[in-house]
Amino acid sequence: MCPTVQGMAAPEDAFPTSVRPAQHLDPVSISTAAEQVGTTARTLRYRENLGLLPRTQEPPTGRGHRHRRFTQEDLRTIANGLELEKELDISPAALAFALRVLAEPEVLALVREHGERLGRLTAKPVRAMDFEKEKAMRLLQNGRL
Repeated sequence: MCPTVQGMAAPEDAFPTSVRPAQHLDPVSISTAAEQVGTTARTLRYRENLGLLPRTQEPPTGRGHRHRRFTQEDLRTIANGLELEKELDISPAALAFALRVLAEPEVLALVREHGERLGRLTAKPVRAMDFEKEKAMRLLQNGRL
């Protein structure tokens, strides 16, 4: 991930080798963007369909087509997502779903309920007494009481 100091972008040499900021600050085409973050235009289009690319602030260009242009901030965000997937060893689809779970409370509730049924998540305590009871049960299971 790109290091920052007090909210300011890090110098170019602080970026991981997979992120190669352009020498200019003008928005770039998808093929140039892909080259700069070390992937392909096809991969960027796939990631865009999954909702993993930042919303564009730059108006699309082109005659009759909507050609997306990527700013340097867009490239940093894309590179950060790629690094996150690599670091966590997850697919772009998994990251997209995780973002959906975080953004949609009803999806979060359904996933939480499923996790509880599987035994991978414990139900949230409803009352303070439930919390104390759950804590005591965990201590008993671990042999600490």
